[in-house]
Amino acid sequence: MIKVGVAGYGVIGQRLADGVAMQKDMELVGVADVAPTLPVMALHESGMKYDLYTAVPEKKHLLTDKGIPVSGTLEDLIQKVDIMFDATSAGIGAKNKELYKKYNVKAVFQGGESNEVADVFFHGYANYEKGVNADYLKLTSCNTTGLIRAINCIDEAVGVVKTAITIIRRVADPGDYHRGLTNALQVDKAPSHQALDLMTIMPHVQCTGILIHTPVTHGHIITSVVTTKDKIEKEKLLELFDAHPRIRVVRLSDGFLGNASLFKYARDLGNARGDMYEIAVFEESIVNSGDDIMFAINIPQEAVVIPENIDAIRAAMNMQSTREEGTAKTNEYLGMK
Repeated sequence: MIKVGVAGYGVIGQRLADGVAMQKDMELVGVADVAPTLPVMALHESGMKYDLYTAVPEKKHLLTDKGIPVSGTLEDLIQKVDIMFDATSAGIGAKNKELYKKYNVKAVFQGGESNEVADVFFHGYANYEKGVNADYLKLTSCNTTGLIRAINCIDEAVGVVKTAITIIRRVADPGDYHRGLTNALQVDKAPSHQALDLMTIMPHVQCTGILIHTPVTHGHIITSVVTTKDKIEKEKLLELFDAHPRIRVVRLSDGFLGNASLFKYARDLGNARGDMYEIAVFEESIVNSGDDIMFAINIPQEAVVIPENIDAIRAAMNMQSTREEGTAKTNEYLGMK
């Protein structure tokens, strides 16, 4: 049984904790945070299903003053685990790494950290084997994670030469106010970092992309024009996507009109927090253009990276040594199709 800790109990950290708790071959030892944030207060009010550790000992009183029980410090937690998920704010993970190294504990970092923090820039489907036995892995961002799932799926079948993407990016997570109130779209300079990250993970694929920030909170949408080595028709692509455990094919004609439809559907399914681990491909968006093929996918940004994070533990701890075995076990315990 692999023992796991989570540093940072925010948008990603609380979902990582839930994901680990679902794995029958892993044990969640505890989570660490600094202050009584809304997720921490919800954890307390719902019965403290996970032990909580203070990330900053001198600020322990911020938690205990609210009546929230504290099981120890982050350093205490690290000494009890085999591997840490670091879901802290960008830059904090690099500082925490010194503690992980001190106690010879492996760690998985999130997309906000710099690539230099890790030995391997990791994706469960595209380069699982590179993460086997690695000490420090870093996950791709939510957009990059979902995009690579789709591109890798095609690449495995017919080979991908290049892709051009447009990312319609939600401006903030639900409940966030730090981006302010706005009525505007904002264009980033090209190429987007997601395109560059894809080429880091899949160096044989040329990729460029444009990113547009939009004043919404529930999910991103990415359009992709893909040039393949062997031409692929829409019907074949639908078969590939439909067979992928982490890709859901949806239809506009069924009422899946966009990001809001998928978020509502996840809530109607009874998924915790309205989460969805799968990316969704809109069937009617798939179209051949000469020798290329184009499609649009929905990225549920809060939960989409959880399966690949679990894959990272499986690789780093050599629980399974191949992509097929590792991703299959993650999918099984997360209840993927």
